[in-house]
Amino acid sequence: MLNLGNKNNNSEQILKTMNMLGLGSVIEGNIKTEGDIRIDGKVIGNVQVNSKLAIGETGLIEGNVICKNASIEGRVKGNLQISELVFLRKTAVIDGDLVATKLVVEEGAKINGKCSMGVAPSNAPVNKPV
Repeated sequence: MLNLGNKNNNSEQILKTMNMLGLGSVIEGNIKTEGDIRIDGKVIGNVQVNSKLAIGETGLIEGNVICKNASIEGRVKGNLQISELVFLRKTAVIDGDLVATKLVVEEGAKINGKCSMGVAPSNAPVNKPV
């Protein structure tokens, strides 16, 4: 029998994990992670992060995004549902609807869709297919 340690230690390790998709990389399919993730490449599929999502300036997601916190410099072609804070940097482009509890937008960032703030994400219809 394989013993992976107690559940609390594994949960803490998962939350400290940083996943990365580098420039020039492409993933076709959905991504789901408990830890943080940084995307500098391209994802064609939905992304669900139970922690923080960072999309670099070269990053592109063609799909819906659900996460706790996000910092976006790149592009998202889909709907976003952020349960806490989303920070849109000046190079960010969102082509879809955005629902977030808190929103910070730098001058130059673009949102091409509806934006709802302070709304409980579970009540928002952003999980519809792109």
